[in-house]
Amino acid sequence: MKWLIALAVIWLVWRYMPRPAKRSLAPRLPRDEADALAILDLPPGADAEAIRQAHRRLVGQVHPDRGGSADLTRRVNAARDLLLARRDA
Repeated sequence: MKWLIALAVIWLVWRYMPRPAKRSLAPRLPRDEADALAILDLPPGADAEAIRQAHRRLVGQVHPDRGGSADLTRRVNAARDLLLARRDA
C-alpha cells in the first residue's frame, strides 16, 4: 500500500512540475536587411540580379522537393522579398 501512495506522490510531482516554455524550432524570418543579406550570403549593396541568383542557388539546396526544409525555404524567400522590396523602394 505504501508503494501505491509513493507512486501517486511521484506522479503528482511530475504532473504539476513547472516546465520550460516550448520554443519554436523553426528558423526565424529575417527582421532587417543585415539578416537578409546574411541568409543569402551577399555583400551589402548587392543588386537585384545578385539577389535573384543567390536566392535561386539557395532554394535549389533547401527546397523540400530536394530533401530540404519548408521552413528554410520560407526563410530564404522572405530574405529575397525583403531585399528586393528595399531595392525597388
